[in-house]
Amino acid sequence: MSVKSISKTPLLAAAMAVALSTAAVQQASAAEMEMEKCYGVAKAGHNDCQTANSSCAGTSKMDGQKDAFVAVPKGTCAKIAGGSTKSM
Repeated sequence: MSVKSISKTPLLAAAMAVALSTAAVQQASAAEMEMEKCYGVAKAGHNDCQTANSSCAGTSKMDGQKDAFVAVPKGTCAKIAGGSTKSM
């Protein structure tokens, strides 16, 4: 059997299966990652939870609101300018 006569369909199917399984493993790893609250860095309307001045997620009134947080992978907040793991 020559190389020219081999169908490309099984090869393509195998490549797709590998790509999809890799994506699923990456999603599982992200879901298992430990997260922390990072205060003072959320953009207006993009906070993850209730604050003293807003009733629920997505309702912060201003950029960098000191009591609004976003969840980030543990250890990341310290690397973000203006970020704090404690509400100010």
